[in-house]
Amino acid sequence: MKGKPYLALVLSMIFWSFSFVWFKIANRSYEPITIVFIRLCIASLFLSSWLWITGGYRGVMKEDRKYFFLLALFEPFLYFLGESFGLTYVSSTVGSVIISTIPVFAVIFAWLFYRERLKLVNYVGVVVSFLGVIIFITSSSGGIVMSIKGLALMFMAVASAVGYNMVLHRLASKYNPISIVNIQNVIGLILFLPLFIVFDLKEFIATGIIMKDFSSIILLAVFASSGAFALFAYAVRHLGISRANIFSNLIPLFTALFAFLIVGDKLTFRNAVGMAVVIAGLFLSQAGKKVSVAQDIDLAGRSA
Repeated sequence: MKGKPYLALVLSMIFWSFSFVWFKIANRSYEPITIVFIRLCIASLFLSSWLWITGGYRGVMKEDRKYFFLLALFEPFLYFLGESFGLTYVSSTVGSVIISTIPVFAVIFAWLFYRERLKLVNYVGVVVSFLGVIIFITSSSGGIVMSIKGLALMFMAVASAVGYNMVLHRLASKYNPISIVNIQNVIGLILFLPLFIVFDLKEFIATGIIMKDFSSIILLAVFASSGAFALFAYAVRHLGISRANIFSNLIPLFTALFAFLIVGDKLTFRNAVGMAVVIAGLFLSQAGKKVSVAQDIDLAGRSA
């Protein structure tokens, strides 16, 4: 029994790590907006059914409607636009490393918005993790070796996730986590619908269902957007948010391994060093402090 929460955590991290790889596979046949739209359709259906079966659904209070709209605007809308288009320019491994810096930026904004008092080691972690990203994306001569556009889009996703978390702080105490994610997914689905109709619908109809690639979208919806969140929520219930959150630092490692085995992503020694520095910084940024809802960006960012 004691080991079940840890098993749930490891499985959720594996599912979220796979999401970067599954996207790259789906992207062989489908455009980013199509992938996100269908992913949200399936995830919304899955989570709505779960809430209906378990009796966990509750309506949104009138005063919170604007916050839920803002929540969904940040994530999944802006977040997935940045992440999905970013992943068309950078590898799944690079994408996972950049996304893994979200907790670092959350530390900064949690202090700016909520004046959370941090220890020196946490600020050291912020600096170390950022240096790790620089090492990862640059060559030994100091030049950027990856797509500037791709990096900019991935950091747009990071910024959206941090903005999302600042809004989440207002809602987390009123609604259960699965309800929050389901509501934001439904609103996000509505926001993505016009983009899908205008830009991708014709191409999607022409392409049709190519099962070997479309199946990756189904996997994204069921495992990354739904199952992983449920597993993580279960682990948080038994271990607490602080102890569970630190496992998110495993995502770049898992993603690098799966990307190497499945889609052939290559890692240089410099990439490996940069990744190690990023992860070390992430641990330092979370060390010795209570993790609040405002900082717990990983839960929201990966599950939407």
